Amino acid sequence: MSQITIPIPFNWPHIASGTRYSPAAFAFVQEGLGFTTDIFSDRTPTQFELNELDELDHHVTGQQLCIGLRDFAISRFGLLAQVVLQHWGINRTEDFGAIVFRMVELELLRTCPQDSESDFRSVFQFDEAFHACELAECIGANQ
Repeated sequence: MSQITIPIPFNWPHIASGTRYSPAAFAFVQEGLGFTTDIFSDRTPTQFELNELDELDHHVTGQQLCIGLRDFAISRFGLLAQVVLQHWGINRTEDFGAIVFRMVELELLRTCPQDSESDFRSVFQFDEAFHACELAECIGANQ
């Protein structure tokens, strides 16, 4: 998924209309995409990547985005991460995909030809990823 480079004031209630997700879920995914892109672009690019000048240089896969959104939720909400996501209608990684592809449909995000909603299928189980022991390790590592 590519992040838009021009800041645009989004009408999150309009974007969320017709979906089962809260407008806050869309804002979270948009912010989390930037967080994820920063994580995965910390690596040194290969010579081939340096020669590529298109906007997809900062592309992340659906799987990477799910992991990044999990980490973003934990960093932002700590032990309440899963509760907050569920409050917004996000219960599984497929929900992240539905939100992303709704934003693609509205031309707020772009994808590569090989991207699909199936990339978000069962990347992790929320009960495991947000289990209290797992969260304690993640939160403790950040202190």
